[in-house]
Amino acid sequence: MITLSVDEMTGVQALQRCAETRRMQPGRLERREFEYIRQGTKCLLAGLNVATGQVFGDCREQRKEGDFLAFIQALEADNPGYKQLRIVADNLNTHQSASLVEYVASLSETAIELGVKGKSGVLKSQQSRADFLSRPEHKITFYYTPKHASWMNQIEVWFGVITRKVITRGNFCSADDLKDKLLAFIDYFNRTMAKPYQWQYTGKVLKY
Repeated sequence: MITLSVDEMTGVQALQRCAETRRMQPGRLERREFEYIRQGTKCLLAGLNVATGQVFGDCREQRKEGDFLAFIQALEADNPGYKQLRIVADNLNTHQSASLVEYVASLSETAIELGVKGKSGVLKSQQSRADFLSRPEHKITFYYTPKHASWMNQIEVWFGVITRKVITRGNFCSADDLKDKLLAFIDYFNRTMAKPYQWQYTGKVLKY
């Protein structure tokens, strides 16, 4: 079984500085241009393997229902031979969508009557879909964080890492440049920095 904490960073801005950053020198702090040009945005979908600390990421234009389903399918492809994927996620509606239910049901060995979206059966409501996706016997099963407590999901800690290392001080000439640098950092992180978080309530900040 593989446990993955997943979520999205939406509206990540590709900000291009209007002037080059002046590097730190003896006796002088780094000086970064405060004016910038907006070059678009990207949505980063990411999954953290809680046992290894490895991160799988995908950059998209948005985070609609189909985008999240495609991301879950990509996670599957990145973990061949898995017996069960356990997905930790918040209660966003795209994490409990009809298409996600239909996909998880398609992996079942028995035929399941799903009903009609908004009217009956498993597909009747977001709650009924969430209940179905949370069933422990499924090949892919979801564990939802309590409402208003998505901070309990470990991927949120890692989002803080990529924000500090790449986004906050970044200079991006285009949205595609932002995408390339985000994915390049994920590759670097997995090769040099990845490790499981010591998930304890000690009051210490979990960061790199």
